[in-house]
Amino acid sequence: MTLRRRGEKATISIQEHMAIDVCPGPIRPIKQISDYFPRFPRGLPPAAGPRAAAPPDAPARPAATGAGRRSPSDGARDDEEDVDQLFGAYGASPGPGPGPSPARPPAKPPEEEPDADGYESDDCTALGTLDFSLLYDQENNALHCTISKAKGLKPMDHNGLADPYVKLHLLPGASKANKLRTKTLRNTLNPTWNETLTYYGITDEDMIRKTLRISVCDEDKFRHNEFIGETRVPLKKLKPNHTKTFSICLEKQLPVDKTEDKSLEERGRILISLKYSSQKQGLLVGIVRCAHLAAMDANGYSDPYVKTYLKPDVDKKSKHKTAVKKKTLNPEFNEEFCYEIKHGDLAKKTLEVTVWDYDIGKSNDFIGGVVLGINAKGERLKHWFDCLKNKDKRIERWHTLTNELPGAVLSD
Repeated sequence: MTLRRRGEKATISIQEHMAIDVCPGPIRPIKQISDYFPRFPRGLPPAAGPRAAAPPDAPARPAATGAGRRSPSDGARDDEEDVDQLFGAYGASPGPGPGPSPARPPAKPPEEEPDADGYESDDCTALGTLDFSLLYDQENNALHCTISKAKGLKPMDHNGLADPYVKLHLLPGASKANKLRTKTLRNTLNPTWNETLTYYGITDEDMIRKTLRISVCDEDKFRHNEFIGETRVPLKKLKPNHTKTFSICLEKQLPVDKTEDKSLEERGRILISLKYSSQKQGLLVGIVRCAHLAAMDANGYSDPYVKTYLKPDVDKKSKHKTAVKKKTLNPEFNEEFCYEIKHGDLAKKTLEVTVWDYDIGKSNDFIGGVVLGINAKGERLKHWFDCLKNKDKRIERWHTLTNELPGAVLSD
């Protein structure tokens, strides 16, 4: 420090000034702003609030006895005590002072896991609902599916709408052979179809083991059609000749079991009528229709026709053939053939019915066949004898096609 003469103003060098500023006394920790505005946890009792705000307005601590200057460690300890008092409203250890000890806040409840059922209900709301009814006509072996309407379908197009249609499949064995579909309705999320789609050749056995899959899709002209939602109905839930109405929420697409029993795979079914006409002195064989035929062509369809033989056929004149139906797996023929034969000779005869796929430029493909007669079994034998017992009565029956026929027949 420089000495000054009497009468001169005191001057302080910059070095002395900086030394004074940087050495004001013992260094104390700087409080954080959060120390004055603590965050209280959820579930804090109301009584804890005022206590937490007490430190800023609390009276000053009495001065410590002893030396007037406090050490830095004393200042730090006081600050720690202030912070402890500030958060004492929900502190871990209660103080020894008088009065009730502060209550520990309740533990935070665990986060709820998403409910699977609730998730499905959200999908239901997002995908829409479908109204339809089912009727099993046991006498005619037909399943009638009436598709009424849908509501609140999921938008699939850029305009916020969809072009919906409904398609049906029978499981197991979903294929083009048992696919049915409604018409497409344009630009709507609430379509009304009121269409009835019918499966023919449905037996009581089918009603026990098969399931109907109903899918709602969006049709696109320039790309693949898009799936919206589906539902599945086990046919065993239906009562014969009783209409059951459904109003269900559509679900996400469910996987199809790829390990289906191959023994359940079928070649198709055929509806045959038999009648012995006393007037014509012959057997009238009617080929009514086929259903769910196996696809034999690359396009997923067949060009089917039916041939019939009454054997033994010594003269080889018993062959009859229907017309060819193009690109279909559910053809309707409605054709009838007459075999002139005495009624007494029918007991010794066998009727062979075969279904073929017509091909141009190569051999026709065998789809399946059925044999009726004295050597048949089950429904095929019963159909034959019912015809013999009931002259002049037309008897129709559905029969399952198989590929187990005499080798001589397996060439066209």
